[in-house]
Order: sequence, then C-alpha cells, then structure tokens
Amino acid sequence: MFDGSVKGGATPCLRILYGDDSLLALDKPAGLLSVPGRGEDKQDCLSARIQAGYPDALIVHRLDQATSGLLLMARGEVMQRALSRDFAARRVHKRYIAVVDGRLAAPGDATEDWGVIDLPLAADWPRRPRQRVDAAHGKPSLTRWRVLGREGDNATRVELEPVTGRTHQLRVHLAALGHPILGDALYAPDIVQARSGRLLLHASRLELTHPASGQPLLLQSAAPF
Repeated sequence: MFDGSVKGGATPCLRILYGDDSLLALDKPAGLLSVPGRGEDKQDCLSARIQAGYPDALIVHRLDQATSGLLLMARGEVMQRALSRDFAARRVHKRYIAVVDGRLAAPGDATEDWGVIDLPLAADWPRRPRQRVDAAHGKPSLTRWRVLGREGDNATRVELEPVTGRTHQLRVHLAALGHPILGDALYAPDIVQARSGRLLLHASRLELTHPASGQPLLLQSAAPF
C-alpha cells in the first residue's frame, strides 16, 4: 500500500490512496472528468493523468465531473474484467457524503436510521444529460440514506448508499425528496445552487473483495466540506 500524487492540469494533484499490482484507488477532485469528453477542451481527465504514470491503469467505474472522492482503476485487462463484474453484481459497496438543502429527517419507517428512496429513473432526453423520475419507463433505482447532522439552520449532512448505479441517481433522488444537494447545477433551484461553489457530494467509502488476493478491502476518503 502507498500514498502518492499525480500532477497535471488546473485542478489539484490527484492523490493515490491505495495501490498494488491489481488496482489503484484515487481521490478525484471536484471539477475533473473521470474520462475524456468530446472536444479538445475536455481531454484533461483522471484516467489520462493516471495513465501517464501507470499505462496499464484502466477505468472500471466513473464519478460525475462535479463529484469528488474515491474512484478505482484496474491494473490490466484481467483485473478490469474482474472488478467490472463485481461492480455489475453489486459486490462493491459504495457510500457518499452530501449536504442537502433544508432540514431533512429520517422517515418514520426507517430501519436502523436508514431510509430508502425507491424511484425509477430515465434519461430526460430533451434536457440531456439530465435524468428524471419516470414511473412508466424508468429503470429501477434504489438509494439508502441516513441523516448525519445539521449544517446551520437550513441544510442537512447525509450519508448515501446507492444500491443501484444509475446516472445522477443520488442527485435526482434527493431533488425528488425536495432536498437537492447544495451546489447542484443540474437539479437544484438557482438559490440552492448558489449556496455552494461546488456540488457538495463526495464518494467517501468503497468496500470490496480484492480481485487478486480475495481479502476484504476497505477504502475511505473524508469529505473536503
């Protein structure tokens, strides 16, 4: 295990939180793409920076550009296939920290303080890349959440566990509850977006079985807000 950094671009250095011959765990800053986008101005990204030092590093999942936190890369195609299967089979358990608008309280039917948002999601094609709740055509989407504490008079810090992994799932689900994430440029009203200079959503925890050793691996990153 080691800790290091990779420089490049206008955003802060990438921190390598864990690394071995099978995988790398990175701490992605908000504002950095996970993979290249379309256009010359969207080529700087986490995967390109890491591959400059680790040519065998391959993406197995992504974070939104506006989201910070833990992101895994596989070392080589064999490990990429193994980790991709684990993500697809929901054997990688993810947790996020967010700060949302308003005073959010756990629902009365919460289990051990965890509530559940069960709302199907689909692409909002006229307003891409936005997603929307769609009871008729959406894919099943499930998020577990719990309150961690209050942030001043009108915000709540929450922990989130996406059971499914739909595009923008956490952002859409919280907005559907009436508590959008502060700084969300896609799903929050202007007044809520303006309360933070960035999206207050951070991938804080990954728990998985190491694809080579078979041993449990717990990775954590504290939210920078």
